[in-house]
Amino acid sequence: CDIFNSLIENAPHSGSWNLARRGEKTRQTLIKIITDSTCDIPDDLIRQYDITIIPHYIIWGNDQFRDRVDMQPLDFYKRLASDPIYPSSSQASIVDFKRVFEEAAAQGASEIIALTVSSAMSGAYHMACEAAKLVSIPVSVVDGKGPTMSLGWQTLAAARARDAGMVSSEILLMLDDLKKKLVQYVAMDSLEYLQKSGRIGNAVKWVGSVLKIRPLVEINHKTGLVEPASLARTHKGVIDQLYNKFFGHFKDSKNLHIAVMHGNVLPEAEEMAERIRTQFNPVELLINMTGPVLGISTGPGAMALCGYAED
Repeated sequence: CDIFNSLIENAPHSGSWNLARRGEKTRQTLIKIITDSTCDIPDDLIRQYDITIIPHYIIWGNDQFRDRVDMQPLDFYKRLASDPIYPSSSQASIVDFKRVFEEAAAQGASEIIALTVSSAMSGAYHMACEAAKLVSIPVSVVDGKGPTMSLGWQTLAAARARDAGMVSSEILLMLDDLKKKLVQYVAMDSLEYLQKSGRIGNAVKWVGSVLKIRPLVEINHKTGLVEPASLARTHKGVIDQLYNKFFGHFKDSKNLHIAVMHGNVLPEAEEMAERIRTQFNPVELLINMTGPVLGISTGPGAMALCGYAED
């Protein structure tokens, strides 16, 4: 659609908080975009668009780490492979969200749009909503209805829309439309990690199956839940299913924005990205490692595709 073409073509290459403009009228409104650490947006884009990240927590035995702050993805996957203690996670608190909201206001923001991981997967949305009541400037809290780049694409779109001159009400409407276009599949080498994490969603029907199966799950962006898609007996089989099912949604689509996410298997992710680039030539193609909080559920060797088409 024209709105997304405009955002990509006209978005400035600066992360500054731009004044929202309409016609000849300049509104003195500075919109800060805030999200949580499950967004998995590459660091260079976080800096470019001046996005603030609120970290969730990883609990590992007696240790507690802030996601992507005290515990980086590579360190997480290395420890996951050797530590007999299985980690868990905890969402950022009301206090955490309130502190970041207040910091944004102190730095000149007059409005905040805060996007969180799916409320069906985490209490982060609720924490952000409660914190929004405690600060002096308007805060619009958006339920991302998904994890990783489902949340990431929405956050980037919000920042680009802000920088292109949209006001908050227009950005929120755009995000509602974008959410309907998002497609995300996740291929895992085992059901074990999803089951241990407790975030198995409707894929619970697979519990009791042989754990050596490779599950493919889909994110339902209406409910925000994990849905079972298919099973495979080999890693190659589940990766092929990932590719085919994901791109089955985009047979006649153009102007694709696609993210390849991986559980510490960068060479395989790069191979996947090259295959996508050759066949579909997307307007935007990102590769990033799935962060620790989500990696608890998907495990090492997992791969995800997440994206949308502008048209």
